[in-house]
Amino acid sequence: MNWHRISALVLRYTFLYTRSVPRIVEMFFWPVMELLVWGMLTQYLQTGPFKIPGFIKFLLGAMIFWDILYRSQQATTLSFLEDIWSRNLLNIFVAPVRISEFIVATYCVGFVKTLITAAGLSVLAAVCYHFNILSMGLALIPLFLNLLVMGWAVGMVTTGMIMRWGQASENLAWGIPFLIQPFCAAFYPLDSMPAWIRPISLAIPATHVFEGMRAVLAGQGLSFKYVLCAAGLNLIYLTGAAIFFRFMYGKARKQGLLAKLGTQ
Repeated sequence: MNWHRISALVLRYTFLYTRSVPRIVEMFFWPVMELLVWGMLTQYLQTGPFKIPGFIKFLLGAMIFWDILYRSQQATTLSFLEDIWSRNLLNIFVAPVRISEFIVATYCVGFVKTLITAAGLSVLAAVCYHFNILSMGLALIPLFLNLLVMGWAVGMVTTGMIMRWGQASENLAWGIPFLIQPFCAAFYPLDSMPAWIRPISLAIPATHVFEGMRAVLAGQGLSFKYVLCAAGLNLIYLTGAAIFFRFMYGKARKQGLLAKLGTQ
């Protein structure tokens, strides 16, 4: 693995985003809209007839954490799609760039984009709703990293599917994360879910992250059980995603699908 080639790819994607106003706006538009809507809803639930105290920190925390997972996955998949849309995919793979270097470069770009978006949402939540996610302290770091890694794994799977089945499957880049959302206990605790869904939820790393987040915000501290479960599952899924991606890449290369993706 050559870090000079990885840094060159990272620089290429950096130029792509920093020199395009629509791409910069897209990084913040939907997350900000979601934060404003959920924030106003939670304020109503706290001050309206329902009088649910402390509700806003759990919902806004879940919304910011979900966006970390979603943006991490999106950054990985969209970097690949950007090369398809710009007819640049063949140039990438004709160059002496290994597929592992390409993936690591998308991970680096995804990490920066996710960090910037999460920081922007955190500042907005603190200004508008007096919710400071940094009050979680050091517990924020392992939870953030686990969501980031899960996003990378999901992004690798969606990228592999697009590589194998073509641009007709591009909607998977946006659809698959929301297929996971109902089962990962993002906005509600695991105990409130039907009993038959809980085993599925426990097999998702994000479930343990969101449960750990709620425990920290409730003042109970972060249990290492949540961190270890999430990290163990992430290791399994990231390895499986890498194997799946490599298999899909091999199939696409053998059947000449990469050339079609780059020229459609």
